[in-house]
Amino acid sequence: MKRFVLALVALSAATTTATAQRAATPESRVIAALRPDAVWAPLRFLSDDLLEGRGTGARGGDLAAVYLASQLMALGLEPAGDSGTWYHQVPIVSLNPTATLSVTGAAAARTLRYRDDFVAWAERADSVVTASAELVFVGYGITAPEEQWDDYKGVDVRGKIIVMLVNDPGLRDSAIFRGRILTYYGRWTYKLEEAARRGALGVLLVHNDTMATYGWATVQNSWTGDQVRLLTPPTSLAFAGWVQQGVAAELFRSRGLDLAQLMDGASRRDFRPTATGLTADVTVRSVMRHTQAANVVGRLRGSDPALAAEAVVIGGHYDHLGIGRPVNGDSIMNGALDNASGTAAILGLADAFVRSGVRPKRSLVFILFTGEEKGLLGSAAFAQRPTMPLAAMTAMLNVDVTNLYGAARDIAALGLDQSTLGEVFARAARAEGLRVTTDSTALLRGSFFRSDHFPFAKAGVPALSLEGGSEMVSRPAGWLEEQLAAYNRDRYHQVDDELLDWYTLDGTLQQMRVIARVALAVGNAPGQPAWNASSEFRAAGEARRTR
Repeated sequence: MKRFVLALVALSAATTTATAQRAATPESRVIAALRPDAVWAPLRFLSDDLLEGRGTGARGGDLAAVYLASQLMALGLEPAGDSGTWYHQVPIVSLNPTATLSVTGAAAARTLRYRDDFVAWAERADSVVTASAELVFVGYGITAPEEQWDDYKGVDVRGKIIVMLVNDPGLRDSAIFRGRILTYYGRWTYKLEEAARRGALGVLLVHNDTMATYGWATVQNSWTGDQVRLLTPPTSLAFAGWVQQGVAAELFRSRGLDLAQLMDGASRRDFRPTATGLTADVTVRSVMRHTQAANVVGRLRGSDPALAAEAVVIGGHYDHLGIGRPVNGDSIMNGALDNASGTAAILGLADAFVRSGVRPKRSLVFILFTGEEKGLLGSAAFAQRPTMPLAAMTAMLNVDVTNLYGAARDIAALGLDQSTLGEVFARAARAEGLRVTTDSTALLRGSFFRSDHFPFAKAGVPALSLEGGSEMVSRPAGWLEEQLAAYNRDRYHQVDDELLDWYTLDGTLQQMRVIARVALAVGNAPGQPAWNASSEFRAAGEARRTR
């Protein structure tokens, strides 16, 4: 009799559990399956000294890739890299440059001081590149038909070294472009791309702290030492570099040109390029090393045979800066927040989807990128040579640094104003009781263009990059600002970005719940998200449909 009663109880419990599972929504099932341990475990491993800072093309980075592939395999995902493997190969070349630059055409020739007056690097995978050509000032170097803007005005700059401003004209005139919200036209990467399209031989970007949004020390640290890049076909550009605004002004003055007046004129649509009458002779010598790194890619196949070929991409970079200069005996750049935290959150999301049994109609593709810290190399390589058609990529959700400071009352993301993904994100945030806020500083600095979602956006795939909140639940006003300032000052891209004892996953789990809801909404929607009419990526999105 006792055994019979126990059997009835067990059967009743099993029936109740099955009924509850059927009644629960897919969102609630995935969210219930999120496990802190599935985040803590990879976070602790990836940020350990044994991984040697997860440098791109270095042993620690290779170890991280093998570990991540094994984790995706253990979850039962499908390999979705090259030729049915877990890896998407990223051929790279490392160039450690030194440069000389002299200018003639004035009363006396002038030789600029490397690092103090200018920095320069090779745009070709050659140990020595040289360029000798006239300097032509092209304003902001922008061609934006939707803004009725063309800085080149049909002037032939083939074989020239062009001098240009960073940022875009909206910084000076808020009525044009997007005002103080930086567009991609303002990024130095766009300017080099446009210069190459026009056949220029070299580019010198004029630097001042306000327009660049960072100081000369950042230029010195970022554009000297190893410059890692993808192995791609060569373009017309032999070199690119930065020059101090004061130095450029002196050179222009020697030819009777006022750089300040030229800069003012560059903020008007009637600006025309100016030949300076100066000739620059540039040589860049580089210590060159070829190597290989890899993205790690796994797929949770969608449940709808008609839509499973499409995918929502959830990604973030696993690399950091490797081994640096010793500070108090520590030389390992652990990158716990940046971006072991995001990598661990992605693994935690994959774990929750698998354990819950929830599969959206479209597939979910989880990508852990290499080389983000070296210029978005892994994500750029994937966007250029994807393992699935670009037209099948419904959206890209990027997780770069999660909130390890605590539960928040709000949440943010980069790109909310670019596509209809913004509406989906807002609904997901409301479902978690979170306000959606905007980081105006990130908009000014062009942060949307500085993480792994961006190459997908350039290729036309609607994309968001997750950000933390600004108001903590159980901390006084101003506490988070102090913590972020301390991180940026003392730990960001330094040896002290380690896993701290007081970090908590409360805020990270909030972010993961929002991402899970967005992925499900997009994965089950009848159609794909669309770029907004005002987005500079709309044309790329329309072109993507044909690829």
